[in-house]
Amino acid sequence: MNTLSWAIRRELWENRSIYVGPLAVAATILVGFAVALAAWPARIQAASILGASELREAVQQPFVVAALMLMIIEILVAIVYSLDALYGERRDRSILFWKSMPVSDLDTVLAKASIPILVLPLVTFVVTMGTQVIMLLMGSAALTAKGIGVGTLWDQLSLLDLTWINLVHLVTLHGFLWAPLYAWLLLVSAWAPRAPFLWAVLPPVAIGIAERIAFNSTRFAAVLQNYFLGGPGGEGSSGMTMDMLAPHSLAAFLERPNLWLGLAVSAAMLFGAVKLRRARGAI
Repeated sequence: MNTLSWAIRRELWENRSIYVGPLAVAATILVGFAVALAAWPARIQAASILGASELREAVQQPFVVAALMLMIIEILVAIVYSLDALYGERRDRSILFWKSMPVSDLDTVLAKASIPILVLPLVTFVVTMGTQVIMLLMGSAALTAKGIGVGTLWDQLSLLDLTWINLVHLVTLHGFLWAPLYAWLLLVSAWAPRAPFLWAVLPPVAIGIAERIAFNSTRFAAVLQNYFLGGPGGEGSSGMTMDMLAPHSLAAFLERPNLWLGLAVSAAMLFGAVKLRRARGAI
């Protein structure tokens, strides 16, 4: 475990985009929110006249947008990292150095897999919560300056709810549920002689085209869409509120057969990546 811990730290040292990407997006969000604060109090006042649901959406929409933007950058960073994780060390021949160190291929692959599956979701969660808390403080100051009670804001946004929704959504959906995607990208990264992105994309695209031509169906694409985009989501959510990101029961999510099937497939692909790394040297 100590070796694995140091291997994970190595990945964080060598890949600053893991935390620089979310932080850069968070800074952009805060600048945009600061500009929008001029009109935000008036919008909240207008929404409060229309009804409770309109007020809730007017208050929570900027926080939903912030969470979604950080989730998008988290997915992009995870994909780029996974594609280059094992291919890059062969391309620059640093694999020769790391193979001389007392770190096994299994520890190396597990450390690299933990970045998109666990570390990046947790980093994004911390950055998201920090961003939303700063937005809460900025919004409170703007409402106070306009003579509007801050209770209007804090009644619609609970820090406990924000923490729970962001943490469960990122760890379950973007981490464990999407583990097969990252495991596949790591497997391709360990094998691809050139252009890992093309080798990662071509097989599923070819399967989809072949199925369409042979059977005039899109079942394969539907299965992928249902698995990766049909994860836990809010029940009865209306408009752009945090409810749209709120998970179903965590127990129900853990009871889903496709989750455990996906994790088993991920384990098999990571095992293949270990074997490939052990067998292959520098390009």
